Amino acid sequence: MGTVVTIDLYREGGISPSGVLPYLARAVTALHAADKVFSTWKPSSVLSRLRRGEITLGEAPPEVAEVLEACRGAREISAGWFDPWALPGGVDPSGYVKGWAGQRALDELRGCGLDGVMVSAAGDIATFGGPSSHEVFRVGVVRPDSPMELACVVELRGAIATSGTYERGDHLINPRTRGRATAVASASVVGPDLGLADALATALCVGGDEVLARVEGLGGYEAFTIGNDDTRQSTSHFPFAHQVRADS
Repeated sequence: MGTVVTIDLYREGGISPSGVLPYLARAVTALHAADKVFSTWKPSSVLSRLRRGEITLGEAPPEVAEVLEACRGAREISAGWFDPWALPGGVDPSGYVKGWAGQRALDELRGCGLDGVMVSAAGDIATFGGPSSHEVFRVGVVRPDSPMELACVVELRGAIATSGTYERGDHLINPRTRGRATAVASASVVGPDLGLADALATALCVGGDEVLARVEGLGGYEAFTIGNDDTRQSTSHFPFAHQVRADS
């Protein structure tokens, strides 16, 4: 998937390696399996072969059809602002897969007696629990014009994905024009599933207000944007723990 994934484990009473390692091994295996199937960087991946027409969808592992169906759902929810079929080179579900893989890795760690787990796929984060049994995770959203500074701190119960061009450059495609363009400088989406949050953050970054309104009506998900002029907008219940003024 062309990125780095980190896994942080939390338990107040300390962590027993023998109790956790089997779960951790399954989480890592899930990530490697996702990369083997969906990487657009590897010519030998299942997705690369599918894009070249060397295999059919029916010949691919079942998770490929599962992911593409989820992408169709995200395309509908976002009014087409997330559309893996509108990208150059053939269908590319990377905007969903990174979050989907992180969520699958997280799910492999449930049930091993931890207070909390945080799986970060290049800054898109899936969690359960918190740093202790009586705390929730808090994560920061950086300012796109000054990535060493925070725009806000979020109380995270679930997942958060952020999309923008301030780290990877001009890489986002507007599916309606097929050109490289964004409506806002940064878009963050929180919700129970990192795959959908990842797709919606991508859609929000290119679609702006139209997608923000659609997230507002979507149960369980909230969104926050920072415009190119530092204008900040959010849905009604975005879980701010603290907002930082641009001039502070």
